[in-house]
Amino acid sequence: MPVPISQMWTVATYVLKQRLQGRKRYPLVLMLEPLFRCNLACAGCGKIQYPPHILKRQLTPAQCFKAVEECGAPMVSIPGGEPLLHPNIKEIVEGLVARRKYIYLCTNALLLKEKLEAGWFKPSKYLTFSVHMDGQEEHHDFAVCREGTYEKAVDGIRLAVKMGFRVTTNTTLFDGADPNSVRAFFDEMMALGVEGMMLSPGYAYEKAPDQKNFLKRQKTNELFEMILSNRKDGKQKWRFNQSPLFLEFLMGTRQYECTPWGMPTYNIFGWQKPCYLLQEGYVDTFSELIDETEWERYGHSSGNPKCANCMVHSGYEASAVNHTFASVGGMFATVKAMLFNTYANPAAKRRLDEEKAKPHGPVAHLVQLGIAADVVEKDGKRTVRLVESGSAA
Repeated sequence: MPVPISQMWTVATYVLKQRLQGRKRYPLVLMLEPLFRCNLACAGCGKIQYPPHILKRQLTPAQCFKAVEECGAPMVSIPGGEPLLHPNIKEIVEGLVARRKYIYLCTNALLLKEKLEAGWFKPSKYLTFSVHMDGQEEHHDFAVCREGTYEKAVDGIRLAVKMGFRVTTNTTLFDGADPNSVRAFFDEMMALGVEGMMLSPGYAYEKAPDQKNFLKRQKTNELFEMILSNRKDGKQKWRFNQSPLFLEFLMGTRQYECTPWGMPTYNIFGWQKPCYLLQEGYVDTFSELIDETEWERYGHSSGNPKCANCMVHSGYEASAVNHTFASVGGMFATVKAMLFNTYANPAAKRRLDEEKAKPHGPVAHLVQLGIAADVVEKDGKRTVRLVESGSAA
């Protein structure tokens, strides 16, 4: 089971309590960003483009605890930047565990092995390392703009699993992702022994250096349909640390509206309006965030161009969870999605097979740049035919 029963029970009773109290807007996961600085410079990231004096700033443990208590969500995600760069991350984690919050510490894992060997953390049902993995080795290293990161992350995952820690992965997919490689990547992660996997299409951060490779809605549905359908073809059973209804939303079989208040963000500037992805002002308190944000201006149906193509988990997974507990029909749909998740789809299978002949990832960029004239497939392996000097592709 990808999530412990105690966590499932905590979340279920929390959501039901909110609904019985008639609360329309309530948090499910607090996105707690203690710092923005990172030891990677990914092309699709909008968090590390701040000037040095901002990147040097960080939340204190006391500020983190105050935000957690003010918000009241049962789960806390700690993204960044890279949280393991925070000098007080050990104290922050220990404080949240003592408060019985279910923590997902998001990390690129470049420092994970080092910190585990130094004894910074202790295994707990409340602590999960959520390792950022963007696919198989060449795709991951290309996405994060540094070679060797996949191998180092895998070493960290192996040690964490061996030491008894809960470990999940989180994967962001962009336009041009290789669906066959992603499916093979799922098998690799299951073989490593991770508890579950999280998926999301990338969001077009305005500050991100690479703007052209973010997915549009239709392409998102087509990509995830190829990736998540026809699961009987694989020998391993994939486990996802997400609502199965959210995965169906990504596949295009369900429609949800964004609930950005479901995963509110607190960082060095305060409570971020309206969500983790958009920065349109900050307020000092969580109640101000909920009461003063003009929520009708955001989400797909609002017509806001910044929200038009967003299908990111931080906006829509809470919508799927809310659907689960909104009615008997929502609960039935969730149970059905958990039990009958092979999703036979001949059309998606044909498209998946067609994708095998197309270049993806680093190879695709070589072709687009004119460095490679073609990609040749032989005996199941792809090779790049380079352009000869003085010739045209």
